[in-house]
Amino acid sequence: MPETRTDEPAGAGSAGPAPCRIVVCRDCCCGSPKVTGVDHTEQTARLAEHAPVRVSTCLDVCDQANVIVVQPSAAGRAAGARPVWLGLVNDPDATEDIAAWVRAGGPGIAPRPDILDLYAFTPRRDPRPRDAARTA
Repeated sequence: MPETRTDEPAGAGSAGPAPCRIVVCRDCCCGSPKVTGVDHTEQTARLAEHAPVRVSTCLDVCDQANVIVVQPSAAGRAAGARPVWLGLVNDPDATEDIAAWVRAGGPGIAPRPDILDLYAFTPRRDPRPRDAARTA
């Protein structure tokens, strides 16, 4: 997936184990005027204060816009954690809940706050190529 990176937060340099990371979808639906009432730039910046953020093109789950994926740190992955997909993240409180979880260590390190269960979803695994899935 093509992506751009925001500045890494303080202390998230190349030394030490890989930190928790965040992917934000910012393409056709996520990060666009289609999702009203959200300051997409502020949301991305706020998350980047706590973890490295990658801005991705379409993650192909447009019905869940705005999509944020929290990837576990090296320690979280060693503990068995997998990336957590969060959808409909369309208000500042949800963004703050994600930021607090990431600050606490994220997947595999800190328990996911109950409130984030409202946003968690499992992306579909469609064997069709992405272009075929959009035209079908």
